[in-house]
Amino acid sequence: MTLETPIRETEPVTGFWRLVPEPSLDTVRRWGWASVAANIGIVVTGGLVRLTGSGLGCPTWPQCTDESYVPHAELGMHGAIEFGNRLLGFLVAFIAIGTWLAVMRYRPRRRDLRRLATAAALGVPLQAVIGGVSVLTGLNPWIVSAHFLVSPIIITLTVSLMRRSRTSPYPHTPPVVRALATASVVAVWLTVALGTLVTGAGPHSGDPETGRNGFDEELISQLHADVVFALLGVSIALVIATRVTATSRTLRKLAAWLLAMELLQGVVGFTQYFTGLPWVLVLVHMFFAAVLIALVTAVYAERGTPAT
Repeated sequence: MTLETPIRETEPVTGFWRLVPEPSLDTVRRWGWASVAANIGIVVTGGLVRLTGSGLGCPTWPQCTDESYVPHAELGMHGAIEFGNRLLGFLVAFIAIGTWLAVMRYRPRRRDLRRLATAAALGVPLQAVIGGVSVLTGLNPWIVSAHFLVSPIIITLTVSLMRRSRTSPYPHTPPVVRALATASVVAVWLTVALGTLVTGAGPHSGDPETGRNGFDEELISQLHADVVFALLGVSIALVIATRVTATSRTLRKLAAWLLAMELLQGVVGFTQYFTGLPWVLVLVHMFFAAVLIALVTAVYAERGTPAT
């Protein structure tokens, strides 16, 4: 990965953009960190909605009920939990807009950062719409899975934005390390995607009346576990490769953190499976999945340029 050559500004800043303070790259990165944290938060609160059976706590969308945008007392705890998740969506949107404004105002212009910030900002209303469709369809498990996966995509975009906003050059990296970093991304995403299918086949549907996706729970769980073992193998190879080849210290640390998180995630995953899927452990598992996406994206972004 190489940094895009900035385009030097020759025209003055005019119109609305004069009202936006010119940020530094450090400011851009801080907005990126806030976006990653907020999207991990929405994963956790969204998981809480489903795991507590509150998916239809607000039975319609975009309003909470046919008469109100906010829940009333009759909806009880489920309404409060679902509405709280919707409120957090506004914070996610605010941070996405702030990140976009900072990137668009930054000079010299960076097309790569603008594309990433724009895509991340557009992902927020897309997720809101998919979430609304999931409510209107009675928590169809396929739509619920799609709704969840938007957050990892936004996390990927914002972590990539932060890594690209660096000022130091990317290191040269041996081909084996670059290949293993790419394989880690594929394996993590396949693991997370299969995890949504496991959840869609399991007991935590978001509402007692919601149907499941039709997969055999034992079979899809076994497939998910098999991919996890493959991911661990790739990550162990990546850690070893970063230690025996000329790679950056940052990449070595990130690879080690990635492997450690995978091991921790594996322990939680197997524990929840053999203890009957207690919702607290499932929620922790979802949180770790979001963190894994952030870590593997950072590893991929740090893989550098091909060594000559």
